[in-house]
Amino acid sequence: MSTETFDVYDTTLRDGAQQEGMNLSVADKLAIAPLLDELGVQYIEGGWPGAIPKDTEFFARAAKELDFRNAELAAFGATRKPLVRAYDDPQVRALLDSGAPVLTLVAKSDIRHVERALRTTAEENLAMITDTVAFLTGEGRRVFLDAEHFFDGYRFDPDYAVRAVQAAFAAGAEVAILCDTNGGMLPEWVGEIVSTVRTLTTGRLGMHAHNDTGCAIANTLAAVRAGAEHIQGCVNGYGERTGNADLIAVVANLEIKHGRSLLAGTGLREATRIAHAIAEITNISPFARQPYVGASAFAHKGGLHASAIKVDPDMYQHTDPELVGNDMRMLVSEMAGRASIELKGRELGFDLSGQSALLTKVTDRVKDAEAHGYTYDAADASFELLLREEMDGFRLHYFDVESWRVIVETLPGNVDEADAEATVKLAAAGERVIATGEGNGPVNALDHALRKALLGVYPEIERFELIDFKVRIMDTAHGTDAITRVLIETFDAQAETTWRTVGVGPNVIEASWEALVDSIVYGLLRAGIDAR
Repeated sequence: MSTETFDVYDTTLRDGAQQEGMNLSVADKLAIAPLLDELGVQYIEGGWPGAIPKDTEFFARAAKELDFRNAELAAFGATRKPLVRAYDDPQVRALLDSGAPVLTLVAKSDIRHVERALRTTAEENLAMITDTVAFLTGEGRRVFLDAEHFFDGYRFDPDYAVRAVQAAFAAGAEVAILCDTNGGMLPEWVGEIVSTVRTLTTGRLGMHAHNDTGCAIANTLAAVRAGAEHIQGCVNGYGERTGNADLIAVVANLEIKHGRSLLAGTGLREATRIAHAIAEITNISPFARQPYVGASAFAHKGGLHASAIKVDPDMYQHTDPELVGNDMRMLVSEMAGRASIELKGRELGFDLSGQSALLTKVTDRVKDAEAHGYTYDAADASFELLLREEMDGFRLHYFDVESWRVIVETLPGNVDEADAEATVKLAAAGERVIATGEGNGPVNALDHALRKALLGVYPEIERFELIDFKVRIMDTAHGTDAITRVLIETFDAQAETTWRTVGVGPNVIEASWEALVDSIVYGLLRAGIDAR
């Protein structure tokens, strides 16, 4: 493959925003755009001014508020309407009014869409492409053409699909992007078609892939191999239906595996941070198993893997996670061997090398605990407390619980709330404390009561916030008598860190209590508070 650079065009703010459940405000777009620029893409498609009021506002504000170092802003729109001059088409004028230096036009390249959707003739559609591209380039703008439904159109009528692309180039378009709009292509089809189109055209070709067959990344790579020099996609694979090509995965494959130079600066090394930051703004949880940047992308669980990784991390990793700003993690589970425990201890700051007896004890205890329903894959805090207990010979604690109880009261007809009251009796700093808390449900009430009992001795608890709570029934065959597992995630507002703890019990309340106690203990440990 050639090592010359080519275009990386992000369409998260437009095509990605069409994902079900995503609703980006103008403020959201203004926050995401600088992150995309920091990633190092060449083009950021901001939306469709003139058609969507929010996008019109975005371009107006972007001109005043955004200052990109690497990227240029692109506005998306359509060719002129049938039998209307481009100069007189209000949506074409809106593209000019956006002020964007790059204008991306969507045009029909499938004759069936021309005749059934646009309700016009084949020649008029080609004239629409020619007139609009010529008018906008005549106004001093760079023009790209998105050939919509190109691959489906080519397979139905290859001559017409190619004529649409040739018309765009003849009128002055810099790039013609071949779009798999329905996402139904396979890599071998894409490669064959792009190779053929490459021989019939002289301009730069691009690829825009949707993921309906699960092949968007592979289809984009196939297009590049066949001669495409411009790739489009969305961060985190956002987009309608099953999404667009995951832009970061495409770029990482081309840069790391093929030695291409795509992103400006060191953008790829910031990919994980940027992908997760954008996920926070969109309010869509990051996908843990996302290639390259997912939390599980370089997470290892099997003991056999750990034994090899202890010798050489590359033996079970396809690349260095630092190249994309990610890191390797060891998961502790019933599949773990002593090597897994040793590596996990090192990750947590403990050197366990040479401590064979300790490693055996911890490994056996983990396997026994998981046989009873515990999991430490996603509960590093609980695992560290377990490890410290085996190392020190005693359980770290800051208080001694005497008892706790919960009363739940539900009034007839009131199905929305369950008023609960919890009482906790414990000893802390040599004093016996009794505290009562109320909440919407038993776990919430217990959380309030425990905090109230401890705040006088440990004011640091005020910073701790329970931000996630997951419940799983472990042995469903036993119905309501089944074992319950609870995972709790806690956030320290001052340190801006999170940790996860696990609890298991015969019911959700007992399991939650164990996870809550571990959460408080670990939080105090992280805050540097000495156990009493």
